[in-house]
Amino acid sequence: MKVLFSIVSILCLLLLMGCQLRPAETMVLLDEKIAKVNISKSKGFGEMNEDIILSFNDEQSLNIFEKAITTAVKQSGKVDILKPEFDVMVEYKSEEGGLPVHALHLWLGQENEKSTFMYITDDSTYLTSAEMTNKLRKLILSK
Repeated sequence: MKVLFSIVSILCLLLLMGCQLRPAETMVLLDEKIAKVNISKSKGFGEMNEDIILSFNDEQSLNIFEKAITTAVKQSGKVDILKPEFDVMVEYKSEEGGLPVHALHLWLGQENEKSTFMYITDDSTYLTSAEMTNKLRKLILSK
């Protein structure tokens, strides 16, 4: 009986460890080269303000935006947050054209804090690292 109890305990422990090791869900972009990232002041949830205030097309800035977005980790549950601060439009390079623009909302965190992204068509939120927030702040607030 003790052997059976030990085996069951070990199996339960392994199962719990396996659940914790599953990778976190992150945001995704198309597997295409990013051509441009446009930023506008947000008008609210579910809509995209097309009055662009900033536009980035240099390789370094595009890499920062791509990393910030694709490493942002999905938060569980429904989050009650205020109106978005910025709208982010990710445009892709394509010879044929016709690729969609990824439309995101952004709440830019304070220095050394996390920022929040949200797909414009979804209510799930994704948090960046504090390091990525600092890089985004330098790009967005320095222009």
